[in-house]
Amino acid sequence: MFSRLSGLKHVRSRTKGSVTVFLSLSIMIILSLVLALFSGARIGAVRMKTECVADIAMNSVLAEYSRELFDQYGLMMVDASYGSGVHSLNNVKEHLCHYVQKNFDRSTYGGLANAQTMTAMFCKEADLTGYSVATDNGGAVLKRQILSYMAAEPVGAVLEDVLSNFNGLSGSGIDSMDVEEIARQNQQQIDSIPPPRIIDEEGKEEIVAVGNPADVVNAQRGIGVLNLAMRDRSKLSMKRIDKSLYASGRSLNKGTGLKDSDSSGADELLIDEYFYEKCSRYGKEMDKALLKYQLEYLAFGQDSDYGNLEKSAQCIFLWREASNLMYLLGCPSKVQQAAAIASALSAVALAPELMEPIKYSILLAWSFAESISDLNILFEGGRVPLIKSDSTWKLGIMEMFNFRGHLGQGDCGEGLEYKDYLRIKLLMTPMSEKISRMMDVIEMDVRETNGNSGFMLDYCIDVLRAEIVVGTRFGYEAKIERIYGYEE
Repeated sequence: MFSRLSGLKHVRSRTKGSVTVFLSLSIMIILSLVLALFSGARIGAVRMKTECVADIAMNSVLAEYSRELFDQYGLMMVDASYGSGVHSLNNVKEHLCHYVQKNFDRSTYGGLANAQTMTAMFCKEADLTGYSVATDNGGAVLKRQILSYMAAEPVGAVLEDVLSNFNGLSGSGIDSMDVEEIARQNQQQIDSIPPPRIIDEEGKEEIVAVGNPADVVNAQRGIGVLNLAMRDRSKLSMKRIDKSLYASGRSLNKGTGLKDSDSSGADELLIDEYFYEKCSRYGKEMDKALLKYQLEYLAFGQDSDYGNLEKSAQCIFLWREASNLMYLLGCPSKVQQAAAIASALSAVALAPELMEPIKYSILLAWSFAESISDLNILFEGGRVPLIKSDSTWKLGIMEMFNFRGHLGQGDCGEGLEYKDYLRIKLLMTPMSEKISRMMDVIEMDVRETNGNSGFMLDYCIDVLRAEIVVGTRFGYEAKIERIYGYEE
């Protein structure tokens, strides 16, 4: 009886031991599963947080765009110098690392309590693997931002007027007619005709002076059209720049060209409209502008305000001179007046062969005088039509000889203003030249603001690509690449 009971206890003891081993093995498997799930969850959390932090950090970097560039020109770009005067992409990289790490740092309470998280993440590395700057690809990045800025502008009617004026100028042949060459050839013809000679009372041969009245006008050509047309030059800006200090005159930093695009003809009209919105010109100077005649600088690229305004005056003068000569040659009454004077002079000089060239010389001088009058009207804010008519012609043939005394007697009452003529010239200027000079203008103006004396557009970032490596205290690493820009 005793032995049977002992055997029973022994069996029961073996049963309890087998259960314990089974439970131990089961628990180990369950714990392994739990730990595997925990590790997977932690890795998933690391990856998810890495993505969130990367997005936050990239947005934070882009949020540090140059405020002065945005306020003055509506452009959003990160100045890699951050106003320090030290232009380096390492500055952007450091800011990116800072924002990544800030999103991993513990809060003040967490630091005091020594609280730990399941991820224990830190920024191991953040590198810029690609970027585009404003000056890349001949200013393609800058053009893209300008077009984005102008997308909401209702400028359709303005652009139609610009094209209409441009077509009117080109279609009439005004821009292709070289009046100066015509005048030179006509003068050569006059000079080639031997002057008439007479025998005086003493029997000596004497040359008869023809006395061409056009010479009174032509003698003033050397003064310069701007000096002739501008009655008061004391208020003109004499500001001069060193072009080598600006984007068009120095070697530029180049990005990797992450996003470049070509512009169409319609786009270029919009860009021209942007220039008119943001830049100053003669008659509409801006306090913020270093060069006061910025639109003239875009069109002509001289290193001084006076030089650009002088080039503008010469350009408009040539157009006006061609237009006025076309009008005169097509106006029988005015041609007859010039012919009458030329006929009288040639008759007195006993040189009928001089009649025709002197007539054209008078008409050319008349056109010159009228064109100076037109310039004066435009510079004083008046209007002058592309093609004159009897009602808009200003100077009579006798007033032509003293044209400077008849300046400032009112405008033509219709036609284009100075800004319209300048806009036509701007449209005719190659876009590559305008964009290059616009970069100069932007740098000039931003450098005039506090803390931006060394501002450079070739270190202004529009799009950047970054590779961020995140480490953890349990050995796992996560790597992520992001491309962010202001139009992404």
